Amino acid sequence: MQESFFFQAIIYLTAAVVCVPIAKKIGLSSILGYLFAGIIIGPYVLGLIGQEGEDIMHFAEFGVVMMLFLIGLELEPHKFWRMRRFIIGMGTMQVVGTAAVLFIACSFVLRWEWRTTLVISLALTLSSTAIVMQTLKEKGLSKTSMGRSSFAVLLFQDIAVIPIMAILPLLADGSIVTEQTDKSLISDLQSWLQTLIVLGTIGVVYLGGRYLIVPLLHIIAKTRLQELFTASALLLVVGVSFMMQIVGLSPALGAFLAGMVLANSEFKHELEGDIAPFKGLLLGLFFIGVGASINFRLIIADPAFIIIFTTIFNTIKFFVLLAIGKFYKKSQDQNILFSFALSQAGEFGFVILGFALQLNLMPVELSNQMMAVIAISMLGTPFLLLINEKWIDPFFGVKENPSKKNFDNIDEQNDVIIAGFGNFGSTIVRLLKTNGISATVLDMDSDRVDSLRKMGFKVYYGDASRLELLKAAGCENAKLFIAAIDNPRVNLDVVEMIKKHFPDLKVLARARNRSDAFELVDMGVKDFYRENMYSAVHLGVDALVEMGHRRYTATRQGQRFIKYDEQSIFRLAEKRHDKKAFLMSAMEEIQMQEQLLRNDLYAQLGANDHAWESTALRKERQEENNATTD
Repeated sequence: MQESFFFQAIIYLTAAVVCVPIAKKIGLSSILGYLFAGIIIGPYVLGLIGQEGEDIMHFAEFGVVMMLFLIGLELEPHKFWRMRRFIIGMGTMQVVGTAAVLFIACSFVLRWEWRTTLVISLALTLSSTAIVMQTLKEKGLSKTSMGRSSFAVLLFQDIAVIPIMAILPLLADGSIVTEQTDKSLISDLQSWLQTLIVLGTIGVVYLGGRYLIVPLLHIIAKTRLQELFTASALLLVVGVSFMMQIVGLSPALGAFLAGMVLANSEFKHELEGDIAPFKGLLLGLFFIGVGASINFRLIIADPAFIIIFTTIFNTIKFFVLLAIGKFYKKSQDQNILFSFALSQAGEFGFVILGFALQLNLMPVELSNQMMAVIAISMLGTPFLLLINEKWIDPFFGVKENPSKKNFDNIDEQNDVIIAGFGNFGSTIVRLLKTNGISATVLDMDSDRVDSLRKMGFKVYYGDASRLELLKAAGCENAKLFIAAIDNPRVNLDVVEMIKKHFPDLKVLARARNRSDAFELVDMGVKDFYRENMYSAVHLGVDALVEMGHRRYTATRQGQRFIKYDEQSIFRLAEKRHDKKAFLMSAMEEIQMQEQLLRNDLYAQLGANDHAWESTALRKERQEENNATTD
């Protein structure tokens, strides 16, 4: 009974539901919650799931497969070309530099056989795309200098897996004996022939996807059956992954290639929309699998070697990344964060070590030890980032240039404080400035702060979610706080901080969509501004004018639509947790809004309705007079 699929699914989900909120409650990332959940329910602690981790990795493998498919889907040629300097430059320096230093260090100190050393060096040079990307998303760092550089290096690493996996068969000579390894269909062929088949398979996937799969998706899309389209996309992912497995490569690598094939197709965004709801859960299952796969018996058998090796490996990788960031002239705080974030090993390391074991390139015991090293380094990454955030960045990171980095040196006190100086926030600042109103502007991207100061803007570096920064900025005496941060989650956290510690401060908050607006309402914020709402209404007003409505009438209808819709937000927010009641109320609100707008339109169709268009009215009267005269 305990080995059934449903029982294990219940255990997985229960562990996630219990551990992740606890981790978030005590200030840790959700990743650590998932990892600890895996450790607790894994075969080496409570033993609630799997047979020595065998079943666990099926969940983890499928999570990685779907994650890599989505990453491949983001790899558009024009995006790659635009970031080529960082992707190729930083990526090559990181992969080659880390692998070279590790290879030299292991060769001189541990005296491993050179092929084994090379495989381990290549496996450990790759970082965890899952952990880094999830961390960037949670902390709102995706659009910072560190976030862009991390994405570039991770992207190069994901691509580098292809030649690494293709080269491994050339290293195999059968001199090392392994036990209980699964063989692929080509494992008995000569090394050079295996390499040709692997490269040929990759070529078939690309050409077949471009000239066969995309046209087939066109045909399926014409059926207008969403579930059939989603099933076809999953079939592509699973089919390509299985093909890769047949030739001895990673299924995740196949999913990555499948994503690349569809990156330029018109189906990209639809596929992202279909798969996105499952992405978080699948990544959670992956992290649980990693936590459960940590072999504590192996670690206890030789703890000194594994812990010391992991520490030295992370340190080497950290300093290589630090040197690369210095070469690219990154600011100190961004460079340290960049180095900590990518200093771990990654999920592709499991793939490379498994493939090397299958090719008899290393002993089974050493392979298991290196897998434990990878898992421990991944487990330690959230802690390293937490240490950097709490103790290193506030002190070491700000010392490079105190006048720029230290938020305690804010030298002005204004009635208006604005958090976030992206495209949204900069527009607000410029509008206020042209009308003689000064504002204290905060932004947490130090590189953007540098650029803006060179352009003449007065911007202060700092994380607006920190209470001490808000006090230094003058929130206690300010009249207005504008939350305009790009990342919705961070923006909501800042608003929550303001409402908690400065309840009398008026808040105007940016909202990405209706869901963000609901959360702001729950916090007591009455003034929120949805990004898509106003641009959509503005376009709708122009559409009404093009279809014959007068500009004043259309504009008034647009403003009233916004008014009625914002009023409905407050009513719907109370019912949003009851799905059935929410849907019924939403339908009623839509019908009521339409009726109110129709009533307004018919009630005020007098001449004064066209006050903005006196020129048009004069022209119309002139035409009427001419017609009468004729």
